[in-house]
Amino acid sequence: MTDETMTAGVPAPRAEPRSPAAHLADRLLRAGSADTALLRELPFLAQVELRVDDDEEQTAARLAGEFLGCALPAAGRATGSGHPYVLWCGPGWYLVVDGTATGRGLSAGLWAALGGEYGAVCGSVVDVSAQRAVLELRGPHARDVLAQGCPLDLHPRVFGPGSYARTLFATTTVGIHHTGIDRTGNGVGEREGQEDGVSIYRILVRASYADHLARRLLMAMESEEGMAGQS
Repeated sequence: MTDETMTAGVPAPRAEPRSPAAHLADRLLRAGSADTALLRELPFLAQVELRVDDDEEQTAARLAGEFLGCALPAAGRATGSGHPYVLWCGPGWYLVVDGTATGRGLSAGLWAALGGEYGAVCGSVVDVSAQRAVLELRGPHARDVLAQGCPLDLHPRVFGPGSYARTLFATTTVGIHHTGIDRTGNGVGEREGQEDGVSIYRILVRASYADHLARRLLMAMESEEGMAGQS
Protein backbone atom coordinates (compact mmCIF):
# COMPACT_ATOMS: atom_id res chain seq x y z
CA MET A 1 0.00 0.00 0.00
CA THR A 2 1.46 3.34 -1.04
CA ASP A 3 1.57 6.46 1.08
CA GLU A 4 -0.81 8.09 -1.40
CA THR A 5 -3.37 5.31 -0.88
CA MET A 6 -3.12 5.50 2.89
CA THR A 7 -3.73 9.25 2.95
CA ALA A 8 -6.47 9.34 0.30
CA GLY A 9 -9.61 10.93 1.64
CA VAL A 10 -7.92 12.27 4.77
CA PRO A 11 -8.83 15.95 5.15
CA ALA A 12 -5.99 18.42 5.16
CA PRO A 13 -5.27 20.02 8.52
CA ARG A 14 -6.92 23.38 9.10
CA ALA A 15 -4.66 26.37 8.67
CA GLU A 16 -6.49 28.30 11.38
CA PRO A 17 -7.79 27.14 14.78
CA ARG A 18 -11.52 26.77 15.27
CA SER A 19 -13.32 27.72 18.44
CA PRO A 20 -15.70 25.21 20.08
CA ALA A 21 -18.88 26.92 18.78
CA ALA A 22 -17.52 28.18 15.44
CA HIS A 23 -19.81 25.82 13.49
CA LEU A 24 -22.83 27.62 15.00
CA ALA A 25 -21.64 31.15 14.24
CA ASP A 26 -24.32 31.83 11.61
CA ARG A 27 -27.12 30.56 13.86
CA LEU A 28 -25.89 32.64 16.77
CA LEU A 29 -25.74 35.71 14.57
CA ARG A 30 -29.33 35.27 13.35
CA ALA A 31 -30.84 34.29 16.69
CA GLY A 32 -32.74 36.60 18.98
CA SER A 33 -33.03 40.36 18.78
CA ALA A 34 -32.00 43.47 20.68
CA ASP A 35 -35.51 43.55 22.17
CA THR A 36 -35.08 40.13 23.81
CA ALA A 37 -31.57 38.65 23.87
CA LEU A 38 -28.47 38.21 21.72
CA LEU A 39 -25.92 35.40 21.92
CA ARG A 40 -22.36 35.18 20.65
CA GLU A 41 -19.20 33.21 21.30
CA LEU A 42 -16.11 34.96 22.66
CA PRO A 43 -13.42 32.78 21.10
CA PHE A 44 -9.81 32.20 22.06
CA LEU A 45 -9.78 33.99 25.40
CA ALA A 46 -6.67 33.38 27.48
CA GLN A 47 -7.66 31.44 30.60
CA VAL A 48 -5.27 30.62 33.41
CA GLU A 49 -6.05 28.76 36.62
CA LEU A 50 -4.42 29.91 39.84
CA ARG A 51 -4.56 27.62 42.86
CA VAL A 52 -3.06 28.48 46.23
CA ASP A 53 -2.98 26.86 49.66
CA ASP A 54 -4.39 28.60 52.71
CA ASP A 55 -0.96 29.48 54.04
CA GLU A 56 0.02 31.03 50.69
CA GLU A 57 -3.18 32.86 49.83
CA GLN A 58 -2.35 36.20 51.40
CA THR A 59 1.03 36.41 49.68
CA ALA A 60 -0.35 35.09 46.39
CA ALA A 61 -3.22 37.58 46.48
CA ARG A 62 -0.82 40.48 46.94
CA LEU A 63 1.60 39.40 44.20
CA ALA A 64 -1.13 38.39 41.74
CA GLY A 65 -3.02 41.61 42.37
CA GLU A 66 0.05 43.68 41.61
CA PHE A 67 0.55 41.84 38.32
CA LEU A 68 -3.10 41.70 37.22
CA GLY A 69 -4.10 45.17 38.37
CA CYS A 70 -7.05 43.85 40.39
CA ALA A 71 -7.49 42.00 43.65
CA LEU A 72 -8.37 38.32 43.81
CA PRO A 73 -12.16 38.08 44.31
CA ALA A 74 -14.08 36.94 47.33
CA ALA A 75 -16.39 33.92 47.21
CA GLY A 76 -19.07 34.20 44.55
CA ARG A 77 -17.50 37.26 42.99
CA ALA A 78 -15.39 38.45 40.07
CA THR A 79 -12.90 41.31 39.97
CA GLY A 80 -11.46 43.38 37.15
CA SER A 81 -13.36 45.79 34.94
CA GLY A 82 -12.05 44.58 31.60
CA HIS A 83 -8.98 42.54 30.72
CA PRO A 84 -7.86 40.72 32.67
CA TYR A 85 -10.61 39.78 35.08
CA VAL A 86 -10.59 37.10 37.77
CA LEU A 87 -13.33 34.64 38.76
CA TRP A 88 -13.62 32.87 42.12
CA CYS A 89 -14.10 29.15 41.43
CA GLY A 90 -13.65 27.77 44.93
CA PRO A 91 -11.47 28.10 48.04
CA GLY A 92 -7.97 28.94 46.83
CA TRP A 93 -9.05 28.47 43.21
CA TYR A 94 -9.26 31.32 40.70
CA LEU A 95 -9.65 31.65 36.94
CA VAL A 96 -7.93 34.57 35.23
CA VAL A 97 -9.45 35.52 31.85
CA ASP A 98 -7.93 37.92 29.33
CA GLY A 99 -8.97 38.70 25.77
CA THR A 100 -5.87 40.74 25.04
CA ALA A 101 -3.18 38.16 25.88
CA THR A 102 -2.24 34.59 25.02
CA GLY A 103 -2.65 31.82 27.53
CA ARG A 104 1.05 31.09 27.39
CA GLY A 105 2.00 34.72 27.94
CA LEU A 106 -0.51 35.26 30.74
CA SER A 107 0.51 32.10 32.59
CA ALA A 108 4.21 32.88 32.23
CA GLY A 109 3.72 36.41 33.51
CA LEU A 110 1.60 35.31 36.47
CA TRP A 111 4.03 32.50 37.32
CA ALA A 112 6.92 34.96 37.36
CA ALA A 113 4.93 37.45 39.44
CA LEU A 114 4.26 34.76 42.04
CA GLY A 115 7.97 34.11 42.47
CA GLY A 116 8.53 31.39 39.90
CA GLU A 117 11.64 33.00 38.51
CA TYR A 118 13.22 32.73 41.97
CA GLY A 119 12.26 29.09 42.42
CA ALA A 120 9.74 29.84 45.18
CA VAL A 121 6.40 30.20 43.40
CA CYS A 122 3.56 30.56 45.93
CA GLY A 123 0.83 28.87 43.92
CA SER A 124 0.01 26.68 40.94
CA VAL A 125 -0.41 28.43 37.58
CA VAL A 126 -1.79 26.46 34.60
CA ASP A 127 -2.82 27.60 31.12
CA VAL A 128 -6.32 26.15 30.55
CA SER A 129 -7.30 28.30 27.57
CA ALA A 130 -8.41 25.30 25.51
CA GLN A 131 -10.49 23.84 28.32
CA ARG A 132 -13.54 26.11 28.22
CA ALA A 133 -15.69 27.93 25.70
CA VAL A 134 -17.17 31.31 26.60
CA LEU A 135 -20.57 32.49 25.36
CA GLU A 136 -21.94 35.98 25.96
CA LEU A 137 -25.67 36.53 26.41
CA ARG A 138 -27.06 40.05 26.61
CA GLY A 139 -30.39 41.76 26.32
CA PRO A 140 -33.46 42.83 28.30
CA HIS A 141 -34.61 39.20 28.52
CA ALA A 142 -31.18 37.58 28.96
CA ARG A 143 -32.00 36.76 32.58
CA ASP A 144 -35.26 35.09 31.52
CA VAL A 145 -33.39 33.01 28.94
CA LEU A 146 -30.96 31.75 31.57
CA ALA A 147 -33.76 31.14 34.06
CA GLN A 148 -35.27 28.55 31.70
CA GLY A 149 -32.42 26.16 32.44
CA CYS A 150 -30.64 27.49 35.53
CA PRO A 151 -31.72 27.05 39.18
CA LEU A 152 -29.93 30.20 40.43
CA ASP A 153 -31.84 33.28 41.54
CA LEU A 154 -30.52 35.68 38.90
CA HIS A 155 -32.34 38.81 40.04
CA PRO A 156 -29.87 41.74 40.12
CA ARG A 157 -30.48 42.23 43.84
CA VAL A 158 -29.15 38.70 44.39
CA PHE A 159 -26.87 38.09 41.40
CA GLY A 160 -25.83 41.56 40.38
CA PRO A 161 -22.88 42.78 38.31
CA GLY A 162 -19.63 41.26 39.49
CA SER A 163 -21.25 38.00 40.58
CA TYR A 164 -19.92 34.62 39.47
CA ALA A 165 -21.21 31.15 40.27
CA ARG A 166 -20.75 27.61 39.06
CA THR A 167 -24.10 25.97 38.48
CA LEU A 168 -26.10 23.93 35.96
CA PHE A 169 -27.79 24.96 32.75
CA ALA A 170 -29.81 22.24 31.03
CA THR A 171 -27.94 19.52 33.01
CA THR A 172 -24.55 20.93 31.97
CA THR A 173 -22.09 22.35 34.48
CA VAL A 174 -21.36 25.98 33.65
CA GLY A 175 -19.97 29.12 35.22
CA ILE A 176 -22.12 32.25 34.93
CA HIS A 177 -20.52 35.66 35.24
CA HIS A 178 -22.78 38.72 35.40
CA THR A 179 -20.31 41.09 33.82
CA GLY A 180 -22.38 44.25 34.09
CA ILE A 181 -25.33 46.31 32.93
CA ASP A 182 -25.25 48.16 29.61
CA ARG A 183 -26.78 51.59 30.13
CA THR A 184 -26.05 52.92 26.62
CA GLY A 185 -29.33 51.82 25.08
CA ASN A 186 -31.18 55.05 25.91
CA GLY A 187 -33.98 53.09 27.50
CA VAL A 188 -34.39 50.60 24.63
CA GLY A 189 -34.96 47.13 25.96
CA GLU A 190 -35.00 48.06 29.62
CA ARG A 191 -37.25 46.10 31.93
CA GLU A 192 -38.35 46.21 35.54
CA GLY A 193 -35.69 45.06 37.97
CA GLN A 194 -32.71 45.70 35.73
CA GLU A 195 -31.77 49.03 37.21
CA ASP A 196 -32.05 51.04 34.00
CA GLY A 197 -30.00 48.86 31.71
CA VAL A 198 -29.50 45.57 29.92
CA SER A 199 -27.72 42.75 31.74
CA ILE A 200 -24.73 41.03 30.17
CA TYR A 201 -23.74 37.49 31.14
CA ARG A 202 -20.79 35.34 30.18
CA ILE A 203 -21.30 31.60 30.39
CA LEU A 204 -18.24 29.36 30.66
CA VAL A 205 -18.53 25.68 29.76
CA ARG A 206 -16.20 22.81 28.98
CA ALA A 207 -15.30 22.98 25.30
CA SER A 208 -16.76 19.54 24.58
CA TYR A 209 -20.17 20.75 25.84
CA ALA A 210 -20.17 24.06 23.96
CA ASP A 211 -22.38 22.73 21.17
CA HIS A 212 -24.97 21.38 23.62
CA LEU A 213 -25.02 24.58 25.67
CA ALA A 214 -25.26 26.87 22.64
CA ARG A 215 -28.15 24.87 21.18
CA ARG A 216 -30.05 24.85 24.46
CA LEU A 217 -29.55 28.59 24.83
CA LEU A 218 -30.83 29.06 21.28
CA MET A 219 -33.93 27.02 22.15
CA ALA A 220 -34.51 29.14 25.25
CA MET A 221 -34.09 32.30 23.18
CA GLU A 222 -36.65 31.09 20.64
CA SER A 223 -39.08 30.38 23.47
CA GLU A 224 -38.49 33.82 24.95
CA GLU A 225 -39.01 35.44 21.54
CA GLY A 226 -42.36 33.68 21.27
CA MET A 227 -43.49 34.79 24.72
CA ALA A 228 -42.35 38.36 24.07
CA GLY A 229 -44.31 38.39 20.82
CA GLN A 230 -47.50 37.38 22.64
CA SER A 231 -47.21 40.10 25.29
